[in-house]
Amino acid sequence: MAEITDEVMRERLALTRSYTIALLRKGPAYGTEGSDAIIWEHGRRNMSLREQGLLQIVCPINDGTDAAGVGVFGAAVEQVREILDGDPAIQAQVLTYELHPARGFPGDGLRPW
Repeated sequence: MAEITDEVMRERLALTRSYTIALLRKGPAYGTEGSDAIIWEHGRRNMSLREQGLLQIVCPINDGTDAAGVGVFGAAVEQVREILDGDPAIQAQVLTYELHPARGFPGDGLRPW
């Protein structure tokens, strides 16, 4: 493992920027008739948000729990709340969400395997 000095730590931490983490959970209407079509449109909307540069990372979760996904937005909590409140899956209560302000390093992302 590479050794990271205190000086390197300070330099890198000074480069962080604000993000908003969205944790999605299955809502009361998840799995009901028509919810698959709503999730499809939710996914389409996520792809559009990615194209716009607002949604940096999208990680759907399918592990049998009530967790449904994680999104990392390059926007403030208030803006992300507005975005998610307009999401068809949120509006139909197929999904619910909670938001968390976070800090991250520009350039971080999911790397190919």
